Amino acid sequence: MGVLLFLLFLLTASTATADEDAFIGVNIGTDLSDMPHPTQVAALLKAQQIRHVRLYDADRGMLVALANTGIQVVVSIPNEQLLGIGQSNSTAANWVSQNIVAHYPATNITAICVGSEVFTSLPNAARILVNALKYVQSALVASNLDRQIKVSTPLPSSIILDSFPPSQAFFNHSLNPVLVPMLNFLQSTGSYLMLNIYPYYDYMQANGVIPLDYALFEPLSPNKEAVDSNTLLHYTNVFDAVVDAAYSAMAFLNFTNIPVVVTESGWPSKGDASEPDATIENANTYNSNLIRHVLNNTGTPKRPGMAVSTFIYELYNEDTKVGSISEKNWGLFNANGEPVYIMRLTGSGNVLSNDTTNQTYCTAKEGADKKMLQAALDWACGPGKVDCSALLQGQPCYEPDDVAAHATYAFDAYYHKMGKAAGSCDFNGVATITTTDPSHGSCVFTGSLGMNGTLVNVTMPSFNSTSSDSPADYFHRSAFMRLVVMIGAVFSFAAYL
Repeated sequence: MGVLLFLLFLLTASTATADEDAFIGVNIGTDLSDMPHPTQVAALLKAQQIRHVRLYDADRGMLVALANTGIQVVVSIPNEQLLGIGQSNSTAANWVSQNIVAHYPATNITAICVGSEVFTSLPNAARILVNALKYVQSALVASNLDRQIKVSTPLPSSIILDSFPPSQAFFNHSLNPVLVPMLNFLQSTGSYLMLNIYPYYDYMQANGVIPLDYALFEPLSPNKEAVDSNTLLHYTNVFDAVVDAAYSAMAFLNFTNIPVVVTESGWPSKGDASEPDATIENANTYNSNLIRHVLNNTGTPKRPGMAVSTFIYELYNEDTKVGSISEKNWGLFNANGEPVYIMRLTGSGNVLSNDTTNQTYCTAKEGADKKMLQAALDWACGPGKVDCSALLQGQPCYEPDDVAAHATYAFDAYYHKMGKAAGSCDFNGVATITTTDPSHGSCVFTGSLGMNGTLVNVTMPSFNSTSSDSPADYFHRSAFMRLVVMIGAVFSFAAYL
């Protein structure tokens, strides 16, 4: 396969209990003008080694295509079918027979979502939601599949009120007549609470109260962490705070042993003028950090070590989805299977390195500090042993004559010199990987020539590197030398006076 695109970890857990590893899955929406054939979808999943998926229906073509792949599949009863199933045991039994029994075990179905966000998207059906859960469960019991397949229903996090501090969160009391029997059902069947968590919307609706870094899982200084005044637990991201709020809301109703699985979470890569933070960079940052966070199994502040398996929203950009521009741009891939962006998951355990385009480049990060770029450029063309002769005046890559363009050339040359190895496109945080060829005019980049390069005995760029030849140290060293020169100049000038 190729070299470096979208990295997903995979683990074999099928449920999220305290003694099992968490997994990352993806949701597969179908609102595309050119929806790939199910066999193409399955091929992409296998190529990326994605081992967990959630479907928004029980499409026969998809279930057949996923047969004998080993991929663990969550199927759904769409909201439009919910009323019929919730009012008729026989209708539920027929649905299970046609959509589950007919495909299992060749298709590894592990759970059924009964509706989705019913309380907010189809409130009239809330009264029969628990019946629907029970009827589907009864049909599984009759088929002797109740131990292999869990039954639950995805809830929107918006039904959790007073969500910070998490310790005092509770569900909307008006929903308790449905929530209490629903939680009883989940507890008695050993199932889990399915929850959709969207820090993007929490951030957008907070009017500046929630910092962007707090929504994106980015590092925070201790004084910027959110502290639960009741427990004194520190929260470094929205995701953990919402998960713990869900646990507190369940505990408020005396349910303390139902695990949470996050059925949807993600970040849009594009938006209109009113959504300036729906960008490729932020989508990449959120999903990359989310995957690392989930799979390190540290859990949440309230429940350390408690796995929080999560399905990313979503596999494809859905261009025919109704709504704003951002609604159409949550995908990791375009319909043709090309990545929307390349996730950054190096140094996070067992990872995949599958570039479906086989063409990746290392470029200067947009908006990066020019002094940092210059230091990294100096390192690449010096200790990094990159041939930077093409950047000299009169040579093909001299124009445009600015530090970002020159740094991009040097970064990419080093990246390919190192065989696109993990960590070779970082340069103290001012570089990023892209599938867009930065070549221009007669300036042809290494990746365009199909040259993967070979590993050489050169220190890998790393922010934490202790080597005196790392870009970080080079920058600090050169900055120190500039300071020495400045001080010397001051004293010389003083002596002259």
